[in-house]
Amino acid sequence: MRSWLWVPALLAALPAVAADVLHLYNWNNYITPETVKRFEKSCNCKLVQDYYADNEEMLAKLAAGATGYDILVPTGNAVQNLILQGALQPLDKRLLPNLKNIKPAFMGEFFDPGNEYSVPYAYSVTLLGYNVEKMRERGIPMDTWAAIFEPRYLERIKGKVTVLDSQRELVAAALKYLGYSVNDVDEAHWKKARDLILRAKPYWAAFNAASYIKELTVGNIWLAHGYSNDMFTAAQDARAAGRKFTIGYATPKEGAVLALDNMVLHKSGPRPDLAHRFMDFMLDGRNSAELTNAIGAGNPNADAMQYIHPDIAQNRAVFPDKAATDRMEMLHDLDRKQRRLLNRMWIEIKVR
Repeated sequence: MRSWLWVPALLAALPAVAADVLHLYNWNNYITPETVKRFEKSCNCKLVQDYYADNEEMLAKLAAGATGYDILVPTGNAVQNLILQGALQPLDKRLLPNLKNIKPAFMGEFFDPGNEYSVPYAYSVTLLGYNVEKMRERGIPMDTWAAIFEPRYLERIKGKVTVLDSQRELVAAALKYLGYSVNDVDEAHWKKARDLILRAKPYWAAFNAASYIKELTVGNIWLAHGYSNDMFTAAQDARAAGRKFTIGYATPKEGAVLALDNMVLHKSGPRPDLAHRFMDFMLDGRNSAELTNAIGAGNPNADAMQYIHPDIAQNRAVFPDKAATDRMEMLHDLDRKQRRLLNRMWIEIKVR
């Protein structure tokens, strides 16, 4: 009798073992393979990732019905959107003892004041990456958004410029250059930003949010609007490949977007237990520092700083000083009416 009871009990346990898989919907190249291996070993589980290149892409996929993701890594404005949708599970902070490692400056942000749903992961600054020699030869200043918006500069590098294929990021850069906040929602100001973009568009090679690192690294592109961690990677790759040029990157003087990416639990995720273990694992200083050392991602983890290579910790594009951060803003979510208007403007930008 005891054996008869034991067999179904064992069979019932088997699916739980087979289901020890954590599903992560993440940005491209936003965790190192070594970190993944260590986590899998620590939990005796498998980490499976899908990737996105823009918050809007991630939100659209979820809106279309994608389910089964345990953890997402959205930027603040996308966290705000997901909370309003009721799409997230609240955190169990008893399972996150390493949450104490996050710098106070990155806690309690506007999109989740009590950090009920979100754990800061890493951050980037949206800035300009460039071929130092080509820009210098052509006398193009790299401390201003004028480099990607003004024809007087663009005519010297026509066809060698890419901008992010992201409506929020590109419009934010245009708004900053025009002297407005990245969160300005005045329709007249948006139209000025649209006109600025349309004036510059004929000089650009592409809207590109996925492969601009490679394009910069091989020399096909000389100037790119993109993320600080991507520009760090491009500079490293060009150096490692022995290129005869240097990749630099700089934050425009008009200001820029600071994007704080966060780990959150999607309601459809079947393994919140593994998800909490992953979050706490990534909140450990050594594990968190590995991403910064690999790709130059900004790090909100105080305990990680002791493990970050000194040259990266001192890099002001990765860890901006107060003067720079005072000119930076985080994007806020838009309401339905504003989103519809921006979508219409974006379609106009892309088809004209």
